[in-house]
Amino acid sequence: MTNCIEPSDPRYFTETSDKSYDRHDYKVNRNDGKSVIVGSWDQAREIWWNTPSQTLSHIEVLDKKKGFR
Repeated sequence: MTNCIEPSDPRYFTETSDKSYDRHDYKVNRNDGKSVIVGSWDQAREIWWNTPSQTLSHIEVLDKKKGFR
């Protein structure tokens, strides 16, 4: 069994910066060749979980020119 780092451990973190992170767009691809590009992982994940799995292919991570805002 693997021991996890406890939240009280100084090595534990949930984010490395509190600035808005905006380095990627996400392209949700379907099996029929259609796709949609969204600006956040949360949007891509919402589409993925709310679409019938037999119609989904994959999600591509697309680089943006900008990084932190």
